[in-house]
Amino acid sequence: MSRIAATFEALRARGRKALIPYVTAGDPYADASVDIMLAMAKAGADVIELGVPFSDPMADGPVIQKASERALAKGIGMPQVLQIVRDFRARDAKTPVVLMGYANPVERYGVDRFVADAAAAGVDGVLVVDYPPEECEAFAGKLGAKGLDMIFLLAPTSTEQRIREVGRIASGYVYYVSLKGVTGAGHLDTAAVAGMVPRIKQHVKLPVGVGFGIRDAQTARAVAAVSDAVVIGSALVQLLETLDRGSVAAAAADFIGGIRAALDS
Repeated sequence: MSRIAATFEALRARGRKALIPYVTAGDPYADASVDIMLAMAKAGADVIELGVPFSDPMADGPVIQKASERALAKGIGMPQVLQIVRDFRARDAKTPVVLMGYANPVERYGVDRFVADAAAAGVDGVLVVDYPPEECEAFAGKLGAKGLDMIFLLAPTSTEQRIREVGRIASGYVYYVSLKGVTGAGHLDTAAVAGMVPRIKQHVKLPVGVGFGIRDAQTARAVAAVSDAVVIGSALVQLLETLDRGSVAAAAADFIGGIRAALDS
């Protein structure tokens, strides 16, 4: 059983929902990512999504776009991202890490090399935003052979056929994008989320996490009531970008601890 599957099973047994924060590797400080990740795990994060910086992150809004730009300016590429995971894994053997990003950095690094190095570093899952399921069955197979989960996005516009295809190939969990548009945009409609999650579960026998538009404890709790996991990114990235190096880990812990308390209350 993968670390992700084991995490969700343990949460389900305790009647809890998963909290999945997203941060961009190397942002806001190149040497702070491991400290931030460790602090979030200790504060109640169940899975951590670590963004791979990319120059054209078309699914991301301005907050995460700027985080990618800052990280790239500090020289953060795939080798540095994998080193962050190795350093985190040396101090936390339990919390799953999912690399989230785009096809270009993976393919520039080399697909087979990426799969091997990600597995060796302690990565648990991969979400490539611009890999549709019908075009990456071989990639999913390579990940699965190394024990890594292939995670996919679904959206309000996803067709029944796309949902079925994701259900056939995905593992770990699926990430439902609750809004049309980019990360950090718009107003969250929890009634629409509540209607969509059962549609997804007809075809996808995995936990469903919901993200985009979750900014605080109140919206996180509302989403958790109708899903298996809450994914929160832009609000966290926006908070950390304003802080000095010495404050970022504690601030991340405070933020995640507040969300965790709301989910558990």
